[in-house]
Amino acid sequence: MRRRVCLLAGGETTVTLRGRGRGGRNQELAVAAAAALAGFPNAAVCASLASDGIDGNSQAAGGVADSHSAARAHALGLAPPAVFLAHSDSHGFLAGLGDLLITGPTGTNVMDLTVLLAD
Repeated sequence: MRRRVCLLAGGETTVTLRGRGRGGRNQELAVAAAAALAGFPNAAVCASLASDGIDGNSQAAGGVADSHSAARAHALGLAPPAVFLAHSDSHGFLAGLGDLLITGPTGTNVMDLTVLLAD
């Protein structure tokens, strides 16, 4: 019998800046997930966002990626996720796919939230 999985994580990740791109820790987590999920054998999606609605140096709260994100990026002529991560430009990757999570400022700052759903 197949089991579906839902993983929830709260807190804040640490990011090492490598370039002059845009984005934040939640967007970076989503782009890293896009790379990892590309080889995943089942359908999966990962979303990560900041509860205050602001992630890093962008207007997005975070981003979402699934097991098809890397292939969609390739089909659109975007570089692989690793290239965007190397330049700390997670925003560029997610914006190119339309996968930014934009909430606007929420007026609260509890923690970052990450959700992974897998079939």
